[in-house]
Amino acid sequence: MPHLDAILAVTLAGLALSATPGPSMLYVLSRSVGQSRAAGLASALGLGLGGVVLAVSTALGLAAIFARFDWLVLGLRYVGSAYLVWLGVGMIRDARISARFSLEAQTVSQRSFSSIIWQGVLVELLNPKTVLFFALFLPPFVDAGAGQVTQSSVQLQLLTLGILVPLTAIPSDILVAFMGGTMTQAINRQQVARECLAWAGGLVLIGIALNLHFEFL
Repeated sequence: MPHLDAILAVTLAGLALSATPGPSMLYVLSRSVGQSRAAGLASALGLGLGGVVLAVSTALGLAAIFARFDWLVLGLRYVGSAYLVWLGVGMIRDARISARFSLEAQTVSQRSFSSIIWQGVLVELLNPKTVLFFALFLPPFVDAGAGQVTQSSVQLQLLTLGILVPLTAIPSDILVAFMGGTMTQAINRQQVARECLAWAGGLVLIGIALNLHFEFL
């Protein structure tokens, strides 16, 4: 099992990322406003299931690689923490610009709930940025012990941490699905709050990345 500090760090990072408007939020919003609240919840479920599939595949794939090339654990720790810093700096850099963008629900065709769920799964699985996020975000939190990396240990750690990522997105997706247009209007009015939230999220990601190496906490 991963250490508690790794679980808390991944949870905090996931919440910081999911709290800022992005493609997944717009997808759920479009389904909720364009079809129904239930459709919005179905799309959120699909995105969550897609995240779980990515978490499982990442755990199985990376664990096998780490077991064969254990030096990659340390290498990806630096690459992954640099990726977190890059994400954080990007959120801060684009905070003011993204806060001025208005969220708008896209026109969607009416689909069955099962079709919407599968569409959500595919949206998550076929997004290269999401795949890259799982591949680079999780390895820095793997505890290699005294340099001995076993495949089963790494699989369990990656799987536990990976599933936290879609779980942290569920609250915001459900909120968007339930509130729909009301949520859109509220978000669009709160530009200053959105900018502050982006700054806070960016600083959290940078802080987590630095703590991986300097262990402030």
